[in-house]
Amino acid sequence: MVNAAKRYLPASLVIQNLKKLSKGPCVTVLTLIPFLMKFNHIHFIINPASGKEEPVLFYINQVLNDSGINWDIAVTRKNESSGDIARELLGKTDLVAVYGGDGCVTAVARALHGTAMPMAIIPGGTANVMARELGVPLETRAAIELLLPGHWQVKAIDMGTMNGEPFLLRVNLGIMADMVLQADRELKDYFGRLAYGVAAVKTMADAQPVLYQLEIDGENIIETAVSLTVTNSGNIGIGDFSLQPGISVTDGLLDVILMKDNSIISVLKIAGSALLQNETDALMHWQCSQIVIRLNQMQTFICDDSEQRAKELTIKVVPASIKIVVPAEIK
Repeated sequence: MVNAAKRYLPASLVIQNLKKLSKGPCVTVLTLIPFLMKFNHIHFIINPASGKEEPVLFYINQVLNDSGINWDIAVTRKNESSGDIARELLGKTDLVAVYGGDGCVTAVARALHGTAMPMAIIPGGTANVMARELGVPLETRAAIELLLPGHWQVKAIDMGTMNGEPFLLRVNLGIMADMVLQADRELKDYFGRLAYGVAAVKTMADAQPVLYQLEIDGENIIETAVSLTVTNSGNIGIGDFSLQPGISVTDGLLDVILMKDNSIISVLKIAGSALLQNETDALMHWQCSQIVIRLNQMQTFICDDSEQRAKELTIKVVPASIKIVVPAEIK
């Protein structure tokens, strides 16, 4: 079994890192710890079909060449997903780093869910939701540099389960699910992050209200709505904007957000709420550790990046169940 980040740096690199601190405040033992620790080995999983066209292998070699860190790569294929590769890497590396979009990132998170293996995100997609949520650099070279000693810390992040299946981001029903389904690769290539907004406009007019029977932490609620989201992450993939204020991936709770109608007034209120990061009466918002959703008939929904159908969903939070590399907080 490989022990993550247990090897200390050579003296020459320690001196280089100490120089970085010399311009700042006084150095303490706690300040030095991130600069002394390193990953012995990193295994990169690369999705060649991600939304970016850039020399990612060149960046990896350029950044890690003189770092003393050993690294390997694996490339996703049609019959071998990022999640499949990540499962095979358990116990064989110190860190699994995935280059790709939210689909690849969530697949790796599901594979590593509940294990001690940390993962790193090299954003290569359109929305890059979890990277934005955690403050991971969106520029590829900068995200790789984050893996160098002194730049990172490992943070325990919540996940959820939907009918026993782990998810990292959220479960969407109604308009939000249709929006993801409509934002195909062609639309993303043409509009980039705005593809989801374009898809939302296309699906909004056709949205039909659905009767949702909800059991939120034991409380029974019946509502008719055009959209229902159970989310772990607040970020919507555009800047730092969140679905609603107060959503956190480390609070041990899921957020339930219900949109009752698709009138122009409600849409404008929701857009203003996202822009100003305040609550709106156009949305209903609960926080919980568990929710059961019952429907009158089978309905298509999105769990992370996966299209599924069900008539009943049981969704639970699993606190601190995935470890992800984030920028270090050096004080």
